[in-house]
Amino acid sequence: MTIERHGFYNPEKFSKIVKWKVDEVLSKGERIDYLTFVPDGEPTLDSNLGREISLLKCIRIPIAVLTNASLVWEETVRESLREADYISLKVDAVSEDLWRKINMPHKDLKLNTILEGITDFVEDFKGTISSETMLIDRIDYGDEFENIADYLKSLKKLDKVYIATPTRPPAERWAQSAKEQVLNEAFQVFSKKIGADKVEYLIGYEGNTFTSTGKVEEDLLSITAVHPMRKEAVMKFLRKANADWCLVEELLKESKLRELDYEGNVFYMRKLSNKA
Repeated sequence: MTIERHGFYNPEKFSKIVKWKVDEVLSKGERIDYLTFVPDGEPTLDSNLGREISLLKCIRIPIAVLTNASLVWEETVRESLREADYISLKVDAVSEDLWRKINMPHKDLKLNTILEGITDFVEDFKGTISSETMLIDRIDYGDEFENIADYLKSLKKLDKVYIATPTRPPAERWAQSAKEQVLNEAFQVFSKKIGADKVEYLIGYEGNTFTSTGKVEEDLLSITAVHPMRKEAVMKFLRKANADWCLVEELLKESKLRELDYEGNVFYMRKLSNKA
């Protein structure tokens, strides 16, 4: 766990690889809505993020960054994000004790500092911006929905406010999906304070549409490294790529993929060498 930014990739090499992937996908007649920074970790930890966004601008596809907002209080981070077209910021709680219980942040992070950083960033950002509030089970939210809604209402330039709950296997087993009544309570409070036209759920399955560049094994492992896929999504992906289920069985046998159950559904995710 760290809050120190440093470089992970050579930005020029990074942009060339992305452009190559984009060309492959577009050559197959697929559509790309956004080039999205959603790595296995927090994208703003990359000190080269701003440079990478600038280099990708030449591809002329909108750029999105999904961030947990934990470092947005740093001016260098806000500067890195300003050139993106779409930013999603996490606001799971505005009370320090509840935030620490849910998000388990780095010990040196302070919630008030983060919230002030979000306020400053939203005020200056010229693109599309949304917030995401992840709700989980077995949490006593008390008056927190009112408090979160009041804070989000103060962010006048927010385009959309999303209420989410885990729909894929989380990092911590205890982080289970919130009950329907909790989600509904949050939705009603948010809608009343912020406006029903701005509040939406992110609680459904996102669908089975994943694109292959033709290198099926490589693509499947790349997707499942950052985005666990439901079994039916993998099946559709394989059919579209003219591959069969034997590939999944082989990857499981080679311990490159993991199969796991979550709330009645089977998911596949890439197995990392340092995890059981």
